Formats: sequence, structure tokens, C-alpha cells
Amino acid sequence: MIKKCLFPVAGYGTRFLPATKAMPKEILPVLDKPLVQYGVEEAMQAGLTDIAFVTGRGKRAIEDHFDVSYELEHQIQGTGKEKMLEGIREVINTCTFSYTRQIQMRGLGHAILTGRTVIGDEPFGVVLADDLCFGEGSGVLDQMVKLFKQFRCSIVAVEEVPEDETHKYGVIAGEALSDSLFRVTDMVEKPAPGDAPSNLAIIGRYILTPDIFEVLEHTAPGKNGEIQITDALLQQAQDGCVIAYKFKGQRFDCGSVQGYVEATNFCFQRYLAGEQQIGGQSGLAN
Repeated sequence: MIKKCLFPVAGYGTRFLPATKAMPKEILPVLDKPLVQYGVEEAMQAGLTDIAFVTGRGKRAIEDHFDVSYELEHQIQGTGKEKMLEGIREVINTCTFSYTRQIQMRGLGHAILTGRTVIGDEPFGVVLADDLCFGEGSGVLDQMVKLFKQFRCSIVAVEEVPEDETHKYGVIAGEALSDSLFRVTDMVEKPAPGDAPSNLAIIGRYILTPDIFEVLEHTAPGKNGEIQITDALLQQAQDGCVIAYKFKGQRFDCGSVQGYVEATNFCFQRYLAGEQQIGGQSGLAN
């Protein structure tokens, strides 16, 4: 029912300068795998195998990563190193990839609107690769796809954050349908300290219905003069329904140095646990 997933990857990654001066932030590795590959694998596990990227200047490495490297593969063919490419080969063989460019950086809402040409008129997922998520039982996006089959409306993933950090996020208020589900009644993008409607912050996982494109076309620039997806989602909520889902799992903000280090440590501990379980021949757990 949902087959497409959009990855907005046109940002400059300024919080990681100078590392991101010549390398996309989405290619930064967590252990031996780039951030963006974790996101694509999560989408693939949820059944979203048509992968669309909204890219920008200097992002060619992302396209090259999800392509065959004939010279490299020829050099390591028949060696023990060939096994290290099994994961990315599965991704390349399972998914299709399309790309379009965001010429100007005008916010996440504008990036998603730019992706209309590769998404078309159907519901789709959105993954922000900065947010590295590990679901409990199944991936976060897979959990959300199952909810979409029930509600058939846009769904945003949320998590509780400390009140002194709400100014970093889009924050929702809503009518509780259960311990983990809320019907959204309000959304505020990066509220001033003390003005947040709750401590439920939107993280980088969305399921969006295609009418979001029409809403975005008529959404005026908001916070920081950018077209905000939160403004468009609030309009959807007022016109119909948007569900916020407190997902089962763990999320790391790899757009910050602290979150990136925490994610690396978390994955390394999983790697060590895997080694102990299968006698030292472990790959990285997804």
C-alpha cells in the first residue's frame, strides 16, 4: 500500500564542519555503515522499496553509495572482504532509487514539496537520516506503516523530550487515543522556552498522504522564513486528521556531535554482543 520513501538530504550539515565541507553528512559512518544506509534499510524493512532522494550540490556520494562499484568489487572479488558488501548489495538489488534536486534551501516543507515529482499522487514515508532509530520488535517506520493501514491519514513519530529542549523541535498537542497515540490538535515549530504545548517532540519519521503537497504549495514561510512541514501538518490536522505516535524504540540525534557519539557507542555495544553470540564473526545489527 505504501511503497515510496522520501529522504530529504540537501542540507549542508554545518553542525559537523569541517567534516562535512566536502562529504555529505548523511555519509558519515556509524561504525562501518553510513547514516543514510541505516535509514534506507529501515524503509526497506517496512516494505518501502522505492527510495527517492531530494539532494543538493555536493551530494553525489549518496548516489554513488547506492550503486555498483565495479572497480572496487573486482579488486576484492574472491577475498574475505567481499562479504563486507553483502548488506549494501541487498539494498541495491531490492530497492529502486530516484533523485531530484532542491535548488534553494527553504526548509523541510519545501524539500518535501520538491520531492513531489518523484513521489506522485500516493502516500509515502519520509525519513530524516540524522535521526538514527532502532525499533523494538520492528523498525519505527514499519510500526507507522501498520498504523497507517488503520487510520489512513498522515502520521508523525514523537518522543518525550526534556522541557528545556522543546525549543529544538516541532512540538505537538493532542487528544490521547491511547498511551502511545494522539490525535493532533496543535503543532508549534521550535517554540520559545515555556511556550511548548507539551513535551512531545516530532522526530524524523513521517507517513504523509499526498494532499500534503497541495497544502505545502499554499503554506507561507514560517519559523526562520522557511516553509515548515509542521505548519502544513497542522493545516491537515485542522481539515481532517493527523496522528502522533510515540514509537517503540530508541532514537539518536546524529545531527549533533553528542548524539552521533552516543549512537556510535550504542552500535558498538551491539556489535560486541553479536561477536560474543556467534563466535567473533558478527556483522552489525540493524
